[in-house]
Amino acid sequence: MVDEFLNQDEIDALLSGSPGEGGGKLSQDDIAALGEVAGIVATAASNVVGMLAGRDVSADVIDQIEIRQGEMASKIDGGKVFVYSMTLGGMDAAPARLITSERGALALADMMMGGDARELPGEANDLYLSAAQEGLSQLVGSALTNLSGLLAGVRLSADATASALLDLSGWLPFSDLDADTNIWVGRVNLNVSGVEPFMLDISMPADVAANFAAKIRDATAPKEEPAPLPTPTPASRPAAASRPAQPTPPPPVPQAAPSYTPPPRPQAPPVDVKPVEFTQLGGPDSSVTQGNLDLIVDIPVRITVELGRTRKTIGEVLALGPGSVVELNKMAGEPVDVLVNGKLIARGEVVVIDESFGIRVTEVVSRSERIRSMGV
Repeated sequence: MVDEFLNQDEIDALLSGSPGEGGGKLSQDDIAALGEVAGIVATAASNVVGMLAGRDVSADVIDQIEIRQGEMASKIDGGKVFVYSMTLGGMDAAPARLITSERGALALADMMMGGDARELPGEANDLYLSAAQEGLSQLVGSALTNLSGLLAGVRLSADATASALLDLSGWLPFSDLDADTNIWVGRVNLNVSGVEPFMLDISMPADVAANFAAKIRDATAPKEEPAPLPTPTPASRPAAASRPAQPTPPPPVPQAAPSYTPPPRPQAPPVDVKPVEFTQLGGPDSSVTQGNLDLIVDIPVRITVELGRTRKTIGEVLALGPGSVVELNKMAGEPVDVLVNGKLIARGEVVVIDESFGIRVTEVVSRSERIRSMGV
């Protein structure tokens, strides 16, 4: 008679979405712990992309899977993939990948350059690839900061490189491993207001992910408190009656102290006492709270100095050549604008420092305005 019942290994494999018959390396406890990693990546994506886009952004973990890495290409929309490769310092140089589609990379790059990601080019050039890499670098930096806090003492860092858009045919996330090697993938759906949603996947080899999950469980497990010392019972104390009586010593005879008259103290000069006057607390920045600011203070931003602007038709732009003069909308001597990710934060004047241009800041917008311009 054929046994039609599933054993426990097969049940665990089905519940964890592992391929094959009991071939998965990740347990349900591993998947639950790795959900923390995917959640932190989703939160970092929401914060960083929201700051770049200046719009509402939601990032949700929609799936966690363990699959053969040869099947990963079928999970990507479109014909090309953008891969952010990294090894994690603090985790024995564990390999990890951040993966998105061509459209996701273009949307992220466009928002990084101050666009709205609604009208994207047909294909990515070097400028877009560089901007997409910078955006993912900021996202990874924010995520690793929070993961270091989760691991309580393990300082994570990333030695990272970004691959250009790759053709999906024959592509493997971890090229040094076989196509049959199992990998863990946490899938994050990134939804920016006014932009078609796109996927962002975090991936690690299954054995690396299992080790990561074990460290998370060790760091988050409740610590056992030492058992209190036993309190001696009254029965264990010797009876008071069994102790021999001790004679009470006679009280000491008081001795007369010699009389002493202190010398007169000098008269202190009168002190002028005035009430304290406190300055009024508050000001234009007093309503600004830290909020989420501490989460992003280490994220690098792009600073641009704008000399001026003008508008030209396409015909006028095509007619430009060496020696052409473009008149800007600012007068000579006017301060230039200092922008952070396209937002005005200060004005200043151009100076020369050791044969390099610099800016001497002459006017700074208020702290609250600067924080609001960053979307915090």
